Amino acid sequence: LTHTHPYIQTLMLSLLSVVEAGTPVYGNDEVERNMVLVEKVAYSKGLSPEAISIMLEFGMSLRMGTSLCARVLKCLIPASVVPQEAVVRAVVWLGVGKLPISTQVLFIKWVLTVFDLIDSKDQLRAIYGFIFSFVTEENLGRQPFLLHLLSLYKVFCPELVTLSIPSRMKSGFRNHNSTWKSALIGVQKRNGSQVAPSINPAFAIKDKTNSRKRKHCHLELPALSSVVNKEAQTEPSSSRKLVPLVQLHSFAQLLENMHRIELPAQMGSLLGSSLPLQYLDFVQDESALLRLNFWLGYALHEEFLFCGDGGASQTSEEALQFLNKLLSTQHFLQEGFSSSEAFLYKFLAVWDGSLLRPQILGLLSNIPVVPSSQIGRLLFEPLMQLFFTSSMFFKCGLMECLNNMLLKWLTWHSVYALEDDLDISLNSHTSVNMTLSGFKDSVMELVDFVGRLSSVGLQLEGCHSLFLSFVCDMFLKYGLPLIVMPPPGVFYPAMCATDPVSVDRLAYIMYRYKVNLTSAKSQEKVTEQAFHISRETFREFNHYIIVMVNCLWNSKMFQPGMGVQLGEELLLKSNVPQYWTSFDLIHHPAFMSYAVDFHQKHSKPWSWYLEYLFTQGYDGLKQFVQSNISRQVTAGDGQGDSRSTQQT
Repeated sequence: LTHTHPYIQTLMLSLLSVVEAGTPVYGNDEVERNMVLVEKVAYSKGLSPEAISIMLEFGMSLRMGTSLCARVLKCLIPASVVPQEAVVRAVVWLGVGKLPISTQVLFIKWVLTVFDLIDSKDQLRAIYGFIFSFVTEENLGRQPFLLHLLSLYKVFCPELVTLSIPSRMKSGFRNHNSTWKSALIGVQKRNGSQVAPSINPAFAIKDKTNSRKRKHCHLELPALSSVVNKEAQTEPSSSRKLVPLVQLHSFAQLLENMHRIELPAQMGSLLGSSLPLQYLDFVQDESALLRLNFWLGYALHEEFLFCGDGGASQTSEEALQFLNKLLSTQHFLQEGFSSSEAFLYKFLAVWDGSLLRPQILGLLSNIPVVPSSQIGRLLFEPLMQLFFTSSMFFKCGLMECLNNMLLKWLTWHSVYALEDDLDISLNSHTSVNMTLSGFKDSVMELVDFVGRLSSVGLQLEGCHSLFLSFVCDMFLKYGLPLIVMPPPGVFYPAMCATDPVSVDRLAYIMYRYKVNLTSAKSQEKVTEQAFHISRETFREFNHYIIVMVNCLWNSKMFQPGMGVQLGEELLLKSNVPQYWTSFDLIHHPAFMSYAVDFHQKHSKPWSWYLEYLFTQGYDGLKQFVQSNISRQVTAGDGQGDSRSTQQT
């Protein structure tokens, strides 16, 4: 007779079922022989439901101590189904308090592994309260495989999960029980039709080569559907009737039913739908936002980070539409999602700078304020590498993205700053606050980084005007007590550029800086609580103004003290007559064509040349001259007899 004979199986299970508590394990040859036979049957044909019940009761009751319990649990490979009553009795044994934590963890893992094979779940649902109070116990709940599961349940039923969940965790839901699952798959293959067809697909083996060639199931936005049963909604005795969002078609209906709206079954269906998003933005339901962030983070990570085909499939139309929907949603809410922010920090490390560039840069510009202690590692390091190795088109796109990011940070500050001006919320959907000084540090870091990129971009790409962009209205437009001057690597290439647009843009930037500094200085005198601007900022600004006026107006280029200096001997060797006038408004390479045109087509004296330039649309230059230069024009041909610089 072989050990697989049904009579032998029944006999050895009967022997184990009558073992008395306290029976020794070591030296007990009879128990050892029966355990070996059970293990052979379990791993070859699987255990019947009756055998599962007997062995689970034998192990969890600790009749022969704790050492044998783990061995029993490891061989509980079902041939067909797992009796619900056996699992419930095992859960009862957990309350006795004698099982060690390692054995409790092993039991929970086994239940999760065979959960789809349990024949019914009504009794398990009845004791969910006990199960949650048990698994959230401090020692057991800190298991990584449980933390991620509990974090999901805390979103839907926070009252059941009292354990504090870390805000950032490593990737969860990994296959920790591969040995059990491999054994299950092997048993099911050998048993063939003995396995219920409704259960078998849960453990079906998937071809790795084809697992990622599916359609983008995570990128398909779910339909806006109801959670509550339709029959329950129309029941007359219902004390509280919920109105599904799918039944609302106008803003008036939304306002009328604001306090009894039922959220959809899948929060991903909110993306791109204006009416549900208006509700979400108005109510500020944190659980709804957590659910949406969880779904969104999972979809982004699955389709753009964990793909096995090197990202080739993400150029599909589904990926493009999904990211465009996400962008339109963020633009509608006027802020980004925490899940997309976390995804971007990881994605930047593997991004090539070309895959879905407009969408990724658009998402990047929506991230909230990053603390100055982390902004270098999370943003600046990966972006700097991409900047150096990418085309001018990408460089310009990145510069625009960072400027938009800065403008949104400043806008958030002006909208969400508290009345006492001491701290600000990172965004409207979080209670995490950042001090004003911390916010200023982050803005300063970002401005400095943009300045460094602009300096490098101007050098690498031949002083292209698209790299000349600087936020100069942080004080007046956004109320932020911070003024940061552009670096010399941006100022001097722009002043000596060969295209008039760059010079005009620089003139406008310096004009706006003067307006901001003048306003801040006047407030310093009037208001006691006004912020203090360092003297160094004023000195730096005045130095730039003097250099520009001397260069463009007074024909005093290459003078001592300027940031751009050339030796006298070298200048003489250039054989350029009156080299000190090379960058005034008449001889400047950017305006030379206008000077020639004025000289050839107009009979007016040179004193009218400046007015002629203003008529060509260079408003920045006009505002700079009017605010920084006092002119007393005479009847001569010069630009003016008296020229002075108005400093701040």
